[in-house]
Amino acid sequence: MSIERMIPDLQASFACEDVRVEASGAHTIVGIVNFIGAPTLPIQIIKLCIWTRWSSGIGQFQQVTRLIAPDEETVLATATTQFHLGNEESHTTNVNIFGGLQFREAGAHHIEILLDGELKLHYPMRVVLVQQPPPQA
Repeated sequence: MSIERMIPDLQASFACEDVRVEASGAHTIVGIVNFIGAPTLPIQIIKLCIWTRWSSGIGQFQQVTRLIAPDEETVLATATTQFHLGNEESHTTNVNIFGGLQFREAGAHHIEILLDGELKLHYPMRVVLVQQPPPQA
């Protein structure tokens, strides 16, 4: 008896500045983002990538990646990715690229990863105001 559908495992997800795909197919991750520092708000980010890797599933799936404001209700950005896993040993890596994101307030924003409408991961990405050093005389 063959299995037609098996929910995959989410192995990892993180925010970064860029993802480059090499000729070999390997990913080079540039600048994993732990927080966004801003001298003033609002701040606009040119590019933010969300990298996710799924494995050990079978079937057709839909990943939704959302960036949520500190109020935990306002969706600042969303991306939908369809993917297929052919067998239990399959894996896929999805990269969602968000351009021109604007953050209007400091605080814990959240990244959410949903699979077929079910929340699989919810993690913080803080936006913090950073003090500029005083000009030296």
